Amino acid sequence: MTRTHRWAATAFTCLALTGIAAGPALATAPADGATTGHPTDAGFLRASHQGNLTEIAAGKDAQKNATTACVKNVAKVLVRDHTKLDADTRALADKQGVDLPVAPSKEQQDTLAAIMAKAGTKAYDTAWLNAQAAAHEKTLARIDNQIANGKNAEVTAAAKAARPVVAMHLDMVRGGECRDHGAAKPKRIHAGNGGQAATSLAADVPVVLAVPALAVGGVLVAGGAFWAASRIRRNDNR
Repeated sequence: MTRTHRWAATAFTCLALTGIAAGPALATAPADGATTGHPTDAGFLRASHQGNLTEIAAGKDAQKNATTACVKNVAKVLVRDHTKLDADTRALADKQGVDLPVAPSKEQQDTLAAIMAKAGTKAYDTAWLNAQAAAHEKTLARIDNQIANGKNAEVTAAAKAARPVVAMHLDMVRGGECRDHGAAKPKRIHAGNGGQAATSLAADVPVVLAVPALAVGGVLVAGGAFWAASRIRRNDNR
């Protein structure tokens, strides 16, 4: 399996909307620790990458389909910050020799699909905020586990650098209540030597997320294909 950034631009094309249900766009990752020598470090990098992909995809969708300015503002912050965090994660994984999954987990995909089904309604905003609160709570727990139990100093340093950013995100959505805090910029995101500018990498983030089609019975590819998905939803509503 090649490393994520090597195939990001061509990993998947948009799946044909044929009406035949397709499986999740996932690849089987090597067993944790297969390349780094310690399961906690490798597992943290892989889970962080999947989490970043999910937050980027969810944030992009919310910027288009949320009904309140607050949720759209928070979504913009999530896309910005998780794009930067994922650039660092991918660079560090490459340095450590850790192969990354090609897409979010099935559970993450299913959650996003359920939220997308409520697009343009108040229920969308509520579901989105609740999902983000739960996801960021899990991410903080994963970060704290890495800080306490990780063996690789660089991976642990990345976890420490990411923690205040994730904590800020959680504060924005805690309890399913939206608080955009003026879309405050975090003080730290990059860690180690792998940081790269988000502006040059945004298009390279492989947000390749297969979700069930909401009205045509096929599969929509989220992330880079969100524009196409929104057009399909609009056409189906006519």
